[in-house]
Amino acid sequence: MAEVKFENVTRIYPGNDTPSVEDLNLDIKDGEFLVLVGPSGCGKSTTLRMLAGLEEVNKGSIYIGDKDVTTMQPKDRDIAMVFQNYALYPHMTVAENMGFALKIAGVDKAEIRKKVEQAAKILDLTEFLDRKPKALSGGQRQRVAMGRAIVREPKVFLMDEPLSNLDAKLRVQTRTQIAALQHQLGVTTLYVTHDQTEALTMGDRIAVLSLGKLQQVGAPTELYDRPANVFVAGFIGSPSMNINQHQVVDGHAKIGDDTVSLPTEAVSKLTADDNSQIILGFRPEDASLATADDPDAFKLLVQNTEDLGSDGYVYGQIVSDDAVKDTNAATAATMSDQNKLTTVRIPPRTLPKIGETVKIHIDPAKMHLFAPSTGLRLN
Repeated sequence: MAEVKFENVTRIYPGNDTPSVEDLNLDIKDGEFLVLVGPSGCGKSTTLRMLAGLEEVNKGSIYIGDKDVTTMQPKDRDIAMVFQNYALYPHMTVAENMGFALKIAGVDKAEIRKKVEQAAKILDLTEFLDRKPKALSGGQRQRVAMGRAIVREPKVFLMDEPLSNLDAKLRVQTRTQIAALQHQLGVTTLYVTHDQTEALTMGDRIAVLSLGKLQQVGAPTELYDRPANVFVAGFIGSPSMNINQHQVVDGHAKIGDDTVSLPTEAVSKLTADDNSQIILGFRPEDASLATADDPDAFKLLVQNTEDLGSDGYVYGQIVSDDAVKDTNAATAATMSDQNKLTTVRIPPRTLPKIGETVKIHIDPAKMHLFAPSTGLRLN
């Protein structure tokens, strides 16, 4: 096993002026499962491929353990990679696929069979060892690809969106198996995905990338409860956080025709560049229906509701919302994903009717406040 370090790593593809990954500093602890997450084109697969030796590093260094592998050939890095498309040989059996890398390396046949059978037992593939890949389901094929990585006993596992080709139910099942397997084996793992639900449920820590730059690294609960900036706030969580920009009037955020109290600590950090505005975010579960005369709540016109049995969701439009139109590109990209409607999660038996106007109270302790000029967290 080994620790992985990226030190000031930059990758600029030929013909591009903008780096795909810029000045990346990231430590992955020995035995840690770190998930690299971000939208398409953010540089996460490039980061993985640089660690694998499949992409050139233009600046900086990459270490596996105490060894600088920046210019080392992929075959010499002692890594194993699991791809999105399985990459299995169709003419080989499961056992032959799993043991192929060892065969190429000249390992004894008996030793190969022993390691393949051990991996198959861990992955519940023993009864499929003599089958060809075409006779397996998608989930089983992905487990064969995992087995091929396991038998090599590498220092580092690299996984590039391995669940993307699976249906929703199988994806949930397989991600649980992968997380449990990684903890069982204790191999340092870098897992790349664009699915923030996978990131929250699988990783010991999560690293969020946007436009090639590292935004925040931390435990899933840390990123969910205390996002460092507007991008992370809008990206992590499903349904996504409600995020809007509002005028600040006498220490209150003006939301439509109403005002909501803001903590003095956060307001005091606003600068002239923020132009007396603040970005206010709250998660759907951190708000509730308020009474009509609640002074610290805002009106919401109900556009739609969902009764999921265990949860209820209200989707609505802020009444007479004259909130400042957002001109910050980073903020605009992370607005709520429910067609820019405000989302509130409430007990399903208390759902209002569509067309009704209700008042919403935000838990003051659960507000997320950001500076419009920088997008950085204030509270």
